[in-house]
Amino acid sequence: MNDYLESIIKRDPAAKSKLSVILTYPGVKAVFLHKIANFFSLAKFDLVARIISQFSRFLTGIEIHPKAKIGKNLFIDHGMGVVIGETSEIGDNVTIYHAVTLGGISPSINSDNQRNTKRHPTLMDNVVVGSGAQILGPVVIGSNAKIGANAVVTKDVQENSVMVGIPAKNVGESSSSDETFKPYGITKESDNN
Repeated sequence: MNDYLESIIKRDPAAKSKLSVILTYPGVKAVFLHKIANFFSLAKFDLVARIISQFSRFLTGIEIHPKAKIGKNLFIDHGMGVVIGETSEIGDNVTIYHAVTLGGISPSINSDNQRNTKRHPTLMDNVVVGSGAQILGPVVIGSNAKIGANAVVTKDVQENSVMVGIPAKNVGESSSSDETFKPYGITKESDNN
């Protein structure tokens, strides 16, 4: 738990203390409640899992399906309107901003044919997803990639890419060797070039 809280403080200059993060950050509550819902989902108590998930949604404005797979240190900043679909997989140290959807693209017809199939995105380690971005379908977002605000991603993204636009296009590279956190893939120094 301490490592998780430290990872948030490193990524959010507004985080003043671990106690404030625990008490006031909806993303922290959503991730905690997801762990409980996921436990019940894995134990095949699907109704209990969904009830916990819906309670979390009511409390935080963040909807995470109980079966979604989440790595360590997921930081959902602000969080309102985030939706993480059933077959989503999220690696370690991922940052997601508000109004992001990790969703499917299949219509709700023939639902039986879509059960037990991968329908949602996979985000590898250290990915940053800007506010309002929509990542749709069973795509893979490579490690250290940055997805810009309001981008719509429907194809795989190479690691270290910076993706913006509708549809999202690669506009640069995000260095994996630089350890500083760049929430949107750009810095003041980038503007001067």
